[in-house]
Amino acid sequence: MSSTDIYTVVGGGAIGGTLAFSLARAGHRVRLVDTDAAHVAAVRAHGLTVARGEHRESVRVEAVTPEECDATLGRVLLAVKAQATGAALDWIEPRLAPDGWVVSLQNGFNEEPIAQRIGAGRTVAAFVNIFADVVEPGVIMDGGAGALVIGERRGAPVSDRVRSLVDDLRSWGPAVADDNVEGYLWAKAGFGAMLAATALADAPMAELIDRHPATMAAVAAEVFSVADALGVTLEAFDAFEPHAFLRDASEETRRAATARLTAWLRTQAKDRSGIWRDLAVRRRPVEVTTHYAEVFAEAGRHGVATPVLRAVIAQLRELEGDPGLMTEARLDALDGLAAGGRSTFGDVAAPGAEQAAAVRDWLAAHREEMVADLAEYTSQESASDDLEALDACLTWVRHWLDGALGAPADEEIRPRAEAGDLMVRRYPGTGARPVLLLGHYDTVWPTGTLAHWPFRRDGDRITGPGVFDMKAGLVQAVWALKALDALGLARPACTLLLNGDEETGSLASSDAIVAEARESRAALVFEAAADGAVKTARKGVGLFTVTVTGQEAHAGLDPEAGASATEELAHQILRLAALRDPAAGTSLNTGVIEGGTRSNVTAGRATARLDVRVATAAEQERIGAALAALRPVDPRTAVEVSGGWNRPVFERTAPVAELADLARRCAAPLGLDLREAAVGGASDGNFVVAAGVPVLDGVGAVGSGAHARSENTSVNGMVERAALTATVLAALAGS
Repeated sequence: MSSTDIYTVVGGGAIGGTLAFSLARAGHRVRLVDTDAAHVAAVRAHGLTVARGEHRESVRVEAVTPEECDATLGRVLLAVKAQATGAALDWIEPRLAPDGWVVSLQNGFNEEPIAQRIGAGRTVAAFVNIFADVVEPGVIMDGGAGALVIGERRGAPVSDRVRSLVDDLRSWGPAVADDNVEGYLWAKAGFGAMLAATALADAPMAELIDRHPATMAAVAAEVFSVADALGVTLEAFDAFEPHAFLRDASEETRRAATARLTAWLRTQAKDRSGIWRDLAVRRRPVEVTTHYAEVFAEAGRHGVATPVLRAVIAQLRELEGDPGLMTEARLDALDGLAAGGRSTFGDVAAPGAEQAAAVRDWLAAHREEMVADLAEYTSQESASDDLEALDACLTWVRHWLDGALGAPADEEIRPRAEAGDLMVRRYPGTGARPVLLLGHYDTVWPTGTLAHWPFRRDGDRITGPGVFDMKAGLVQAVWALKALDALGLARPACTLLLNGDEETGSLASSDAIVAEARESRAALVFEAAADGAVKTARKGVGLFTVTVTGQEAHAGLDPEAGASATEELAHQILRLAALRDPAAGTSLNTGVIEGGTRSNVTAGRATARLDVRVATAAEQERIGAALAALRPVDPRTAVEVSGGWNRPVFERTAPVAELADLARRCAAPLGLDLREAAVGGASDGNFVVAAGVPVLDGVGAVGSGAHARSENTSVNGMVERAALTATVLAALAGS
């Protein structure tokens, strides 16, 4: 038997471990590859073990870590978490035999990424619904019967290799071959959405599905609406009947199907989902955020609203930071959202294709006027530290706004002693509460930059100081309002707020921003896009200074008399480095270090300035507590931490997700595939989200090079983003 006749199972967890055990017990040669060294060591020492209640059974299999194996691979069963697919393929691809193949025994939609890496002919599709868990190194708990379907990609006829694999996998249970694996995968995505929702609370799946039918029906129906848009024929499996959870299914049908499903779940040894276990037991990120990326992408392309599912995923991200926040109250709130009582934007209709086309065409016809406005605005230098230039720039902006939009219903210029003044303009429209249009007019570029780097256009590309961050954003916002007025389309009441100190932390304007936000129903932030994507999550930013006070002495004559502040600071820097947690999105950079006076004097004082970025409020609390708890290693020194959090965390809350979903639905008839992104940089949107107001950030310029000499923006991007802004505002006006 050649090495390519061996079944190589990559990922020895719940699914991979269960199937590896069954194949090995049936006499097949199995190689188990897993990155968990403890798991591999346990399998080597005691065999691969499956536990069923009190009964345990073990089989011998070859077990290795990736670093220990360089064999040629033939038949690969890929069973890693979806987010680990790329790393697994990095290892598999150079070792895979020309006639070898990989079957994706994973949750989610992974076949296409695999095919792109190793080739369509070497990729096999699969649907797997196995209830199992790793309960200790080397031991898999069998959670009961499940389902397993193997087939070729994209509905191709069942092949000989599929039949052979299915014959072997029947050593596990009821494996079948089928030419509609896609139908099973989309059905499971609906079922999986229900299980994901149950992970928001610490209780058995069956009980939570029983008690929260509105949420469960909503998340499944949202997934299946996307599947319907794609023309997928759903397939039933185990006790799950997907057709009972379609949007047009009767309440009686749905209720009966739910009862059969929960009755079946109660027969399973595993009463909580693997998602729950990842959060509550393993304390690691969940993979469903990867699973549903494809669902959300297709939903955006087809204009399907998914507010409840997005809310579930957003809350799971929050629980990754602190699983102790699990509570059934989350599902109670989702029931309200599913019933329509708590939805913020999920039921807001996007403009139709005809209206969207009219907006886009009108703006395209005024493209050159938009460029001219940006050229003139860029010529107004506005460095954050030049109060005279900021004042002149704001004067120009006010005059330009009067000409473009007419006089506002109300205007306030709020002076700031050591920063640019803050301007608030209110424009009438529909609705009692306005939409906040938020931006800044200061830039990072020093006065005089224009003399050697002027505004320049080369075809679609515009360069110049501030064109990307964020002068084009304001031009787009103004032209969006002009388009609505010119076409006679309704617009909501809008509050335009511009500050002159965003680039220096908005220290003089953050309170005013929060106050205006609390009077608004939503905010659009005209910061630049992230490679075309809107921004639905930003990290919180902390700026801290660690100061160490020591005791000076002559370093040569009396070296023992001193207590070095620089040495103590070195100890503290290493402690601080240990606070980083890349998996949780937490970075900590010691950017500037200063200390001592002369090389022959024991340093009496030293400082380090820190930049801390966190993705969740839980991490913000952890870092804050750790900084407060810093104590000196040398008791003769003193350690003091000053500074604080410059901006709170911008988390992707359910209303933020709904607003992004509305924007995606507005973008679709414009021919735009609008993506969203989480970024490390902060904006004034952080303050608004923390105040409980939904934000759509990054609706400004499309381009690149913020704060760099390569700063640029796209002319076509200006037209597209202005059209997007106009259609979002039109949708909000009509809601």
